[in-house]
Amino acid sequence: MDLQQLEEEARQAALKDIQNMLQRPGQLEKVEQYRHRIARKKASVEALLKTGMQNQLEGVRVGLKQLETCMQDVREVRRRMGEVERLLQGVPEIYDALEVVREENTKHSQYATAMENLKHIFNVDASVQKTMALIEEDKLLSAHQCLADLENSRDDLLYELHKQPKQHASDKITLKRHFEKVDQVSQALEKKLRLIISRTLNTVRKKPTVIVTALRIIEREEKNDQFALQQQKVTNFLPPGRPKAWRAMIMDVLQAAVITRIEGSKLEERADNKLWLVRDLEILRQIILEDLRVVKSLCVPCFPPHYDIFNEYVKFYHEGLSSYLDNIVKSGLQGNEYVSMLAWVMHTYPGADLMSHPDLNVDVLKLSRPLLHPEHLKSLEDEYLQNMERNYQDWMKKTVDSEKQEWYSEQMPDQRDHYYNSAGPVIIFEMIDQHLQVTNTIHQELTFKALVLSIQQVELFGQTYLKNVIELKEHHFRNRDQIKYFTHYIITIVNNSQNVVEMAQQMKHLFWPKSRTEHYEDFEKLLATFQRIRAHAANYLLEEAFLDMECHFNDLFTVKWLGSSIAVDTICVTLDDYFQDYNHLLPANFEMVINEAQKLLAKRYIRALLSKRLSKSRSECDAITRKINLEAKRIKQFFEKIAPKISLSDSPLDLITTLSALIVADIELLALDLHTLLGSYPSLTEDHLVRLFYIRNDVKAAEVREKVQDAMKSKKSMVSIAKQDCIFKEIVFSDKLW
Repeated sequence: MDLQQLEEEARQAALKDIQNMLQRPGQLEKVEQYRHRIARKKASVEALLKTGMQNQLEGVRVGLKQLETCMQDVREVRRRMGEVERLLQGVPEIYDALEVVREENTKHSQYATAMENLKHIFNVDASVQKTMALIEEDKLLSAHQCLADLENSRDDLLYELHKQPKQHASDKITLKRHFEKVDQVSQALEKKLRLIISRTLNTVRKKPTVIVTALRIIEREEKNDQFALQQQKVTNFLPPGRPKAWRAMIMDVLQAAVITRIEGSKLEERADNKLWLVRDLEILRQIILEDLRVVKSLCVPCFPPHYDIFNEYVKFYHEGLSSYLDNIVKSGLQGNEYVSMLAWVMHTYPGADLMSHPDLNVDVLKLSRPLLHPEHLKSLEDEYLQNMERNYQDWMKKTVDSEKQEWYSEQMPDQRDHYYNSAGPVIIFEMIDQHLQVTNTIHQELTFKALVLSIQQVELFGQTYLKNVIELKEHHFRNRDQIKYFTHYIITIVNNSQNVVEMAQQMKHLFWPKSRTEHYEDFEKLLATFQRIRAHAANYLLEEAFLDMECHFNDLFTVKWLGSSIAVDTICVTLDDYFQDYNHLLPANFEMVINEAQKLLAKRYIRALLSKRLSKSRSECDAITRKINLEAKRIKQFFEKIAPKISLSDSPLDLITTLSALIVADIELLALDLHTLLGSYPSLTEDHLVRLFYIRNDVKAAEVREKVQDAMKSKKSMVSIAKQDCIFKEIVFSDKLW
């Protein structure tokens, strides 16, 4: 550190401070104040430096005193170490001099031990026989006392041999052979204890003192084991047979007894009873519940607290049951056995019927592992869903085959409340409902998976059903005399499709979680499939009816038609005949068919109107228009008669009168009429309008074409709000007027 440099830096800093303080003339008056302030700061800093120096010097003084004290202690230790070394130099001589004393002491110790155990040494056989007799008489405490005396005598003698510097193996062998029957007595007592402990649950009900006696003996042996192990650490001597570990032994015996009790509960096999698993699980529930009640009420007071016997028993039953159920699962399950197993494992076992019963109140979540591994549970659920899928496929195939057989039969379909239907959809949804009710007893996620699977399978059933319906229609229309009740069964199919849609929606309402959005497209696909079947079948009904009316539609707008109303009358009579059967449609289906029939009838009538079959003068066109309006009214009245409860507002039949009005329209005002018409029905084409005016031969084709083209050019591109506009899209002619 350069003091001169520091002093120079301090001087420069001071000058800078003075320059800052005395920048203006008025500040010179405060020079004295500045000087006093600086003097005070200087005095304060000097006081702090003085105090710091004093503290530092005081610390050094204390340190020096401590070093001096340490030096004195080191000298004292060195002096005493020297004295100890001098004293130890005489120890080898004293040790050699006391050799005789040590030998005499060893002999004395051996003689004293032998004297103490003379009674047992000479009476080993008698003591063994006495002890065995006591064991046979179930006087276990006395027997254990005799055994302890024999073992103590043997162990003391062996220990004396162990202490000798020169040990002879023959001495140990001779001594052990002399006491070898002691081991037999120990084994006999152990066997007796095993037998008693294995019957704990039965014995504790009648003679709990027997259990307490056995446990007292085991606790004594545990203390002897601990003493022997402690002695081994000091002397390196361990008596033969130690540690006996009888406490661990009895816990193994209890666990083995639990496993035997669980495995012995099985009374039937699958071949004996289809409900074998349900009965087996219920028996297990009753056994475990009763046994754990006994343990909690009777065993807990008998066993020492540190055994924690109730929780140990719970663990034994949990592990034994886990292994037992795992073996059942590995051997394979069938049908509803999956549900029985899953419901029992997930609800019955941890629920109030077993572990959570008020008498037990066991929290299974705190056990070391679940009853069945999560992977095994998932495998069970997957297998159950696969089995469910196979069942669905079998049932639905049988349903399709049964329905198909009925279609070609000579019997009419079944009726329910006057409506034709078959049992197929009801059977399918009853089966689905049963499956979902069952899975609902397990957990909601499995129910959702089963619901999605059910929806997918019903949709596949619908696809197969539709193919068979199409085959039925094609087969019938090849020869309409082959299938006697074609119309009746098509009505049944329409009703079935409607029923499936309604039952599917009910199923969704009951089982579909409001929070789930995935797989919703499967449900929409199901509805779309059966709506498509319903629409196809309804079209087949009308296709058959209109096939019978084909010749009458061909008579429309011909010379024959002008003088007669037979064609329209016959059409109405034919439809009336068919609608006698259509009354067996469900109300929603009947309304759909009514609307579709009106649409088809309007389309066929308008198509005949535009088919260029007549060409008359203006005056004759007035009569044609009146006839068209009368026939349109006649047809509409027919529909009002057969469907009085169905609103016919905005009927497609109204298009007939709308078009007929154009036939007699003023040619000069035709452009305005066309604008209005095209505004309501933008699907009308130039070809349609020109064909309409073909009936009037007083109007030149070029003039009509010009007005139509002008109207078409000025037509705004728009989407029609009239629901009947689509009819014109379906009326297409292959021949062109020009």
